[in-house]
Amino acid sequence: MSELTIAEFEKKLAVISEVEPDAWDLEMIARIEEEADNSTVPLEVVQAKRECSGKISERVPKELHYALLESAKNNGVSLNQYIVYKLAKP
Repeated sequence: MSELTIAEFEKKLAVISEVEPDAWDLEMIARIEEEADNSTVPLEVVQAKRECSGKISERVPKELHYALLESAKNNGVSLNQYIVYKLAKP
């Protein structure tokens, strides 16, 4: 799927007719405004998160691999779950 140019997007947007917000719309807008913390996320952060696949491949000594596998087994979880737990732990 190709991305639209700004001109193409504006052209598509122009054909959508405007309507006045109803009571439900106004309530939702009010809720959003109440909950908004008015903070923004820098574009670089969004792009960096998009580039992360969620996969990490790392070589470790066989002894460490075995120890992690045994610990995962003893805790009743997969090796992946155990490693994620260990990495997330402060």
